[in-house]
Amino acid sequence: MTVFNLPDVGEGLTEADIASWKVSVGDTVEVNQIFVEIETAKSLVELPCPFAGVVTELHAGEGDTVLVGQPLITINEEGDPVPPTGVPEPLEAANTETPVASEEPGPLVGSGPAADSAVRRKRTSRPAPSAAAARPTPPRGSASAAGLADTISRRAQGLGQAVAREVDRRKPAMANFVDRVLAKPPVRRLAKDLGVDINEIVGTGVQGEVTREDVNSYQGQREAERDAAPTYWGHGAEGGALIERTQVRGVRKATAKAMVNSAFSAPHVSIFVDVDASRTMEYVQRLKKSRDFEGIKVSPLLVLARAVIWAAARNPSVNASWVETENGAEIHQKHFMNLGIAAATPRGLLVPNIKNAHELNMRELAISLNELATTARAGKTSPEEMRDGTLSITNIGALGIDTGTPIINPGEVAIVAFGTIRQKPWVVDGEVVPRWITTLGGSFDHRVVDGDLSARFMADVASIMQEPAMLLD
Repeated sequence: MTVFNLPDVGEGLTEADIASWKVSVGDTVEVNQIFVEIETAKSLVELPCPFAGVVTELHAGEGDTVLVGQPLITINEEGDPVPPTGVPEPLEAANTETPVASEEPGPLVGSGPAADSAVRRKRTSRPAPSAAAARPTPPRGSASAAGLADTISRRAQGLGQAVAREVDRRKPAMANFVDRVLAKPPVRRLAKDLGVDINEIVGTGVQGEVTREDVNSYQGQREAERDAAPTYWGHGAEGGALIERTQVRGVRKATAKAMVNSAFSAPHVSIFVDVDASRTMEYVQRLKKSRDFEGIKVSPLLVLARAVIWAAARNPSVNASWVETENGAEIHQKHFMNLGIAAATPRGLLVPNIKNAHELNMRELAISLNELATTARAGKTSPEEMRDGTLSITNIGALGIDTGTPIINPGEVAIVAFGTIRQKPWVVDGEVVPRWITTLGGSFDHRVVDGDLSARFMADVASIMQEPAMLLD
């Protein structure tokens, strides 16, 4: 008989919950066969069996909490079948409060599991990145900086005037542009027949278009919510109890701890700015029609991500962390960008990050955003994808929200909230015209980022959203 204990899955965690057993007592297992799925404070992990034989005992039930080093499974390596005996009662440890070492990613409003220094290995300073990873900006007074600024200004002004003339020419069409989400005529007809506003549906098609499945899914969810509403009040959980109790564990437990730590350890300062994103919307439409972006989903979030990277290079203190050491506090300024994107997942809101996002061009960044979102929605985000973030974005606009006050992801000093983009009346050259307007909200750790720096950073992000041509070099 061989007993396999819960191992440390490599993240310094002290416990895990049994999400689901892949085998039962009496089953024959092979070496490297997945036998259990566990949920840690960071991710779902599938464990392979290191032994071959017959399962004789499962030491915990699904939903139980097991400490690292406690027994998981017993296997008879000689392979003699045994009759199933069922799963024993839950371990006492499941009801025992134990410290959780948790780390970065987590929800919006932007925070996630934080590292518990008491159980994690002390980290040394990160090696300096290559020259390509961080290109120093010339001093403001240098001739090269002045020349570059003058060139950008002239190009942006010329392109801006051309775009403005084209916008004026298309004003009648723009008034109806709000209704022209991407969708095929049969899909529009289906939405109309069902009484669904197609503009409320988030498209999942290759080019971001609304599909028939999106419409049916939206309608099904709407009907389910409508049907469930009258029966919710006064009809509680089993036994007729009107208070439904859920044990806080896994990601939610780690997230709660991280939210509290971030809110009460980092003094937050928040800044909001309204942005005319009409040219960003036009730029996104041009990218969607480009052959270089064929088969790649493109959205305004791509432009915002690029804008945040660009603005952080101009205001590098927002891409840093506050670190307590034995000799006092230190500010670690990062010459690389691991851009975190808050994502809704089956396990809650997490913040996986795109490693070295500063090295990616627009197409590569779009692909990375799509892969990150797809992996997160499938609940397959790995712990590595959520480690070492340097600055984060949360897209609350996807839910139709204008703005919010995000909480900084632990280990970082800044986060940007991206509100919904709506057509609103806007004054341009003394005339009120319909423009695509969004609100950006930023939260900053005031220990590292002063008010003027946070304002300059948000102004730089807004300037790119107003004129994406400034990204051209």
